[in-house]
Amino acid sequence: MFNFYKTLGPISYKNIISELEIDSNLSIQKNIMFDSFRGLNNFSINDLSFLYDDYNLVKSQVKPKGIIISNKRKDISNFEGIVITVSDVHTAVAKISNLFYRDLNDSDKNKLKKTLIKRTKDISKYAIIKNGCEIGENLKIGDGSIINEGCIIGRNVKIGSNTVIQNTILGDNIEIESNCSIGQPGFGFAFNNNNNLKIYHIGKVIIQDNCYIGSNCTIDRGSFSDTYIGENVYLDNQVHIAHNVIIGPNSILAGQCGVAGSTEIGSYVRMGGQVGITGHIKIGNNVDIAAKSGVRNSIESNQKIMGDPAINMFTHLKKTLKKNKINRS
Repeated sequence: MFNFYKTLGPISYKNIISELEIDSNLSIQKNIMFDSFRGLNNFSINDLSFLYDDYNLVKSQVKPKGIIISNKRKDISNFEGIVITVSDVHTAVAKISNLFYRDLNDSDKNKLKKTLIKRTKDISKYAIIKNGCEIGENLKIGDGSIINEGCIIGRNVKIGSNTVIQNTILGDNIEIESNCSIGQPGFGFAFNNNNNLKIYHIGKVIIQDNCYIGSNCTIDRGSFSDTYIGENVYLDNQVHIAHNVIIGPNSILAGQCGVAGSTEIGSYVRMGGQVGITGHIKIGNNVDIAAKSGVRNSIESNQKIMGDPAINMFTHLKKTLKKNKINRS
């Protein structure tokens, strides 16, 4: 699989603790090397990973070589690898991600195989398709659109004008309207000493078959996992999908919906316009969310919800009716 970034590892333990500006006993661990820096859902045995304060360490036969934790953690005494203790894991993640990864530079891009594609009347001469891409049959692409290095585009894909696609894999029979931005880094950063430290994103955007993406939509690439859009998902105009979001098949999001990072949305979920969903929660299957609702907590399957904070639709309507009666009396 093509990497949309350059891996700079292996990185030494010495360099990592130097970047984090912490003291450690180098006499024992100075020669330790880490191949890459990844989340706990996709690490390998020679990687460095991290654990946020509100997450649990999943028991597994395979564990990363090292892990970054905060000094608040007390529950990983059974971890046999190298433990790097910091005051703020989020800041450490931002620093170390940029130690292990960088964007492809011009030299890297020039080494990629030229994308072979036959220009037809359906592919604008003003569209740009860069090196290293895989393009399926019957692509249609409008003026000013750009497909950046390494993207995979399936068959029968239609892309409007002035859309930018990067760090992305598209399935078959997908329609993307104009002025969309797909695969750019998400809004992931750490605030440290009056500076905003950006977290380097290594995830992709994966959009499965038969999806529709309306005009002016934004879909961010994942940070340490992928942003995933299931089959037959329809996004109305001006929808924002943040990094690491998962949307199940056959879900529909109306205009101006926003889904914050690392939220999981099930199948056959329907959202009215201007719904806002906070990050790191789960929405079950067959959930209806009324327009302008604010979803702040996880929702079980087969629910109809509305309001801010969003609750059972009938409970909300009952409370509203009661409140209106009191105000009229």
